[in-house]
Amino acid sequence: MLAVTPGEPAGIGPDLVIQLAQHDRSTTWVAVGSASMLKARAALLDLPLTLTTDLAAPSAEAGSLTVVDVPLAKPVQPGVLDPANASATLEALARAVDGVLAGHFAGLVTGPMQKSIMNEAGIPFTGHTEFLCERGGADDVVMLLVADTFRVALATTHLPLRAVADALSIPLLVRRGKILAHDLSRRFGIAKPTIAFTGLNPHAGEGGHLGREEIDIIEPACAELRAAGIDVLGPLPADTLFTPERLVGVDAVLAMYHDQGLPVLKYAGFGHAVNVTLGLPFVRTSVDHGTALDIAGSGLAAAGSFEAALTLADQLVLTAGSRG
Repeated sequence: MLAVTPGEPAGIGPDLVIQLAQHDRSTTWVAVGSASMLKARAALLDLPLTLTTDLAAPSAEAGSLTVVDVPLAKPVQPGVLDPANASATLEALARAVDGVLAGHFAGLVTGPMQKSIMNEAGIPFTGHTEFLCERGGADDVVMLLVADTFRVALATTHLPLRAVADALSIPLLVRRGKILAHDLSRRFGIAKPTIAFTGLNPHAGEGGHLGREEIDIIEPACAELRAAGIDVLGPLPADTLFTPERLVGVDAVLAMYHDQGLPVLKYAGFGHAVNVTLGLPFVRTSVDHGTALDIAGSGLAAAGSFEAALTLADQLVLTAGSRG
């Protein structure tokens, strides 16, 4: 049984949860969030939705959904953010994580959150990845985007571009390279994964003429990972690495920053790509898109990425379980 959080209640997350609940499910999942909000959104979408609360017998029937109710402070108007609901939205995520850690759920699938409204409410929230790392008690985590067999992980996540170079270090890259290799093996079933590291600078620094991060940080980190028995390529120029020919035999790319790797991945797979958090003591997947406030409650939201996140979470749970 998977836990699913709708995310920002004013966004399309609730729409997607309700849309997916319209079909019979082979994977059992329950929603952790506001029952009244989901009921109101279903009525707005003109979709049937019967809510149950029995976790011992969660519903997988079309038009029915089992919910762990986390009430919101105020009624929700789709597309309109309200800081009064920020705390309850985060509480739903926290309860879902705690439920996974306690063994009540096999994994976690999350809808998109709105960082800005969390911050406006005085909550220092920088993203799911960082929150899950702390709440899950992990030493470190890695953000991985998956589109079929194309996988891009990030050495740094939600940082201003000017802060990226200072954030990179040999220990950071070695630690995250090991997490990536470990979870590619354990969760994805790839016995000996091959990981390609991008450079940070144009042309991977061009021998130090365009920056020394490759020479001083990335190359030594790659060498240390190879010495540990991990198959690592690079650092390689990002502008040529992301071509079909260069990606042959590569199981994942480790990009140095958010907008170096994710635009390529999302161009290749937007709408069915999945965000996976590696390094946690449980499986967590998420959608590849944001809250889409402009179409919330309109019935126009496409559920492809959410459905792919549920499918992949189920597969990752089964693969990890089969490997012990």
